[in-house]
Amino acid sequence: MTQVRPRITKAVIPAAGLGTRFLPATKATPKEMLPVVDKPAIQYVVEEAVAAGLSDVLMVTGRNKRPLEDHFDRNYELEEALTRKGDSSRLARVRESSDLATMHYVRQGDPKGLGHAVLCAEPHVADQPFAVLLGDDLIDPRDPLLTRMIDTSERFGGSVVALMEVPPEQIHLYGCAAVEKTGDESDIVRVTDLVEKPSAAEAPSAYAVIGRYVLDPAVFDVLKQTPPGRSGEIQLTDALRELARDETPGGPVHGVLFDGRRYDTGDRGDYLRAIVRLACEREDLGPDFRAWLRRFVSEDMQA
Repeated sequence: MTQVRPRITKAVIPAAGLGTRFLPATKATPKEMLPVVDKPAIQYVVEEAVAAGLSDVLMVTGRNKRPLEDHFDRNYELEEALTRKGDSSRLARVRESSDLATMHYVRQGDPKGLGHAVLCAEPHVADQPFAVLLGDDLIDPRDPLLTRMIDTSERFGGSVVALMEVPPEQIHLYGCAAVEKTGDESDIVRVTDLVEKPSAAEAPSAYAVIGRYVLDPAVFDVLKQTPPGRSGEIQLTDALRELARDETPGGPVHGVLFDGRRYDTGDRGDYLRAIVRLACEREDLGPDFRAWLRRFVSEDMQA
């Protein structure tokens, strides 16, 4: 008899990083709260989880992350002020973040890596499969990557990672997957091995693991036995490598190949490009902003 897997309803968002690449802006403001146009980056991530049917969101935080909790909570004074002004449009936008999902929070404590952050979610997740979304990667809502990953998990069992082909000179920035075909569907592969941040010569493929995962709860037992790896941190990649082995309970590991629109907000240059792209596509901002941008580029080329 085919085992029925529980429906995935829980998302885990690690958000304990210090954001050192964005200092001094992140000295007192969590990097996840930096605005992308007019919403903090973290709100895009929560919206993506909700759009995929995940109504229960656990955020793994650290010191100085209280603004994250405040953002997804009600602000009664601000709401009352907007109500008195009759500003229903801004009132709806303020309430939007607090009405998105059922939010939970846990402190990571010592920053021991992504694997440790995921392990902090065990008391909340228990024995259910769950999704992990990293806040540095924003996936365009027109590209339902997470929904495809959940469907793949329900079909094959085990865990699922998101994979994106990157140039050889960039593969050292990511976990890298060795893969094999699974059948007729060109975007789903079986992951046979994983290497954390390999050199171009050592990389088993050009497929990088980007910040979306659907994980079997067996990952927790593996993480507990996973020694610190690169940079002295507990790497989720190492645990997934163990799960990818045929004889390991909690496997297999599949990958969904993604070639859609991804915005990397963890790098300063890519963060700025993400803002420009998203602003250009906004109906309320795009026409004027694109016109200004064309003039700016034209004037810059002539200078």
